[in-house]
Amino acid sequence: MITLNPQYVVDQDKKPKAVLLTIQEWHDIVDAIEELDDIRAYDAGKSGPQETISLEQAVREIQENH
Repeated sequence: MITLNPQYVVDQDKKPKAVLLTIQEWHDIVDAIEELDDIRAYDAGKSGPQETISLEQAVREIQENH
């Protein structure tokens, strides 16, 4: 779990307008979002039909695309 200690910027009416985080907190949030994106991509890939190919064919296809 990410621990955050946000500081709020408020306007003259004391309404929140922005949030300040430490750079480390920001990096932790970005890392968590990227990890979640990876998990969602993995789940989406696993939910579809599964086609298997040999390692040799996979390597050949990768090499052909580079």
